[in-house]
Amino acid sequence: MRAIWKGAVSFGLVSIAVKLYSATEEKDIRFHQVHRADGGRIRYKRTCQVCGEEVSYDDIAKGYDLGGGEMVILTDEDFAELPLSTSHAIDVLEFVPAEQVDPILYNKAYFLEPEGTATKPYLLLRNALTDSERVAIVKVALRQREQLATLRVRDGVLLLNTMLWPDEIRKPDFGFLDEDLKIRPPELAMATSLIDSMAGDFHPDEFTDDYRAALQEVIDAKVEGREVVQPEEAEEAPAAAVDLMAALKASVERARAARGEAPAGGGAEPTPISSARSAQKKAAEKKAAKAPAKKAPAKKPAEKKTTAKKAQPAKKTAEKKTTKKATPRKSA
Repeated sequence: MRAIWKGAVSFGLVSIAVKLYSATEEKDIRFHQVHRADGGRIRYKRTCQVCGEEVSYDDIAKGYDLGGGEMVILTDEDFAELPLSTSHAIDVLEFVPAEQVDPILYNKAYFLEPEGTATKPYLLLRNALTDSERVAIVKVALRQREQLATLRVRDGVLLLNTMLWPDEIRKPDFGFLDEDLKIRPPELAMATSLIDSMAGDFHPDEFTDDYRAALQEVIDAKVEGREVVQPEEAEEAPAAAVDLMAALKASVERARAARGEAPAGGGAEPTPISSARSAQKKAAEKKAAKAPAKKAPAKKPAEKKTTAKKAQPAKKTAEKKTTKKATPRKSA
């Protein structure tokens, strides 16, 4: 894992230097939007709605829509003046029982690792949280935004859970909440009995993403069936300064890949695309070897003389070209 943030946990007069790591990752299968005909990637341009010109990231600012076509534009200087807490501190506000934190508030989880000589105070805070059976309510600035979060222990590691602010939780407003529907005691008893019959302990490892697994099987089947498309790569403009040897080596490797051959080193594993092309090439060569050679039709005597006469000047011309090409060029 790679640390995405460095700072310190501060409570009282204690400061613990830590590194922040993302504790979760999405396992969803991602796709690119491509042209159905040739597999080329679909690109989107950032264009201005007013002038129609393409805009670079350096010229993009944040705008707040006031409505009626009016817009307030905020610059980096405007954000720099906001009262944001330091971006390298996790300030502990209080310690509360874990059951008092509604799970709907939880957003994203991060692991905290002690840095340098902070291991002992880190372990001290970890053990104190475990013994007290409480979680720490903290404030932290991540990605230029102040966030409320909890600090608790999981698998011997401090876990930071960012939370939504209370005003970000929507209130349910559904019509059935105002209806006066009566639930009969036998119906409630039957529902309770059903819940009891399906009761158990939660083990997350027992559950799998069946859709993702089925989708992966479809992709694997297409790879095995060689239903793979390699779009033609767009030629890029050469940079101002180019390493000639690196450019030549890259060109050779690209040519080898286009022919379905392994790289010069031979260490890299073949891709589905190169494997498919190699298999197609071998099949074509095998088919050509098995096919019987066709005999050329016999020529008439008159045609033989005419062909021989016509072939002589062509032969001389070819010899002249060969001699001309064979002359070595003088190096500059």
